[in-house]
Amino acid sequence: MAEVLSKSGLSVPMGLNQKRRDFYLRKGLVSVKIGGFGGKRLVLDDHRRGRSRKGSIAPHAAKMSLTIGKGMKWWNKGLPSNMKEISSAQDFVDSLSNAGDKLVIVDFFSPGCGGCKALHPKICQFAEMNPGVDFLHVDYEEHKSMCYNLNVHVLPFFRFYRGAHGRLCSFSCTNATIKKFKDALAKHTPERCSLGPTKGLEESELLSLAANKDLSFSYTGKPVVPASNPDEMVEPTLAGPKLPVPRTTSRGSTQVSLNSLVTPWR
Repeated sequence: MAEVLSKSGLSVPMGLNQKRRDFYLRKGLVSVKIGGFGGKRLVLDDHRRGRSRKGSIAPHAAKMSLTIGKGMKWWNKGLPSNMKEISSAQDFVDSLSNAGDKLVIVDFFSPGCGGCKALHPKICQFAEMNPGVDFLHVDYEEHKSMCYNLNVHVLPFFRFYRGAHGRLCSFSCTNATIKKFKDALAKHTPERCSLGPTKGLEESELLSLAANKDLSFSYTGKPVVPASNPDEMVEPTLAGPKLPVPRTTSRGSTQVSLNSLVTPWR
């Protein structure tokens, strides 16, 4: 032990003779505490007395930490290529707009939701079986303001979107009610061609997100076409023969000109 310490360039405090030191090391009564010494000195501590022996330098508190890589988060495990985690409100709106006519399924979850964690592997399986469908993951804890504006108040929660139709359906389900998800997927998976631009979120939802100061999202509403003034509207008239205008006498009786009623012989 002394030779090893001497070769390492570290000094050993005096207070224990060689025999005692070797005896304690063999019996495990002395430990080497590493931490906070900065490569200068090792301190042998006497476990029998619970304190350093007289004449030795007071030991530093052991500070030994192991850097262990954190395990992958459960909501990031086994994600297929058609599954994406949303990073912001703008990313969410853009993802819906860029999907075109593809079916988009939005999965609202929370890391602390047991039902979300249990359902996650099955959702990943559905994504692998349907590569033509886009799956978007929205972390409720990171995007509470956005979820509030979208009226998401229960987890796990799902919404289906497609092209010009916009939102197709929305519901909450767990492992026990997974049939609800299967039925919606089977109903809306067949390809369709939308006759119009991709709708995405509702106009009211977009305006609500834009009004939220917690979100870095801007949106300009659609221009409103002014309605016609009803007072300026001219009612259509039917074309027909002009009738003679009656004349009123001083007595109030109506008198029609005879000349206007007589047909000329010529």
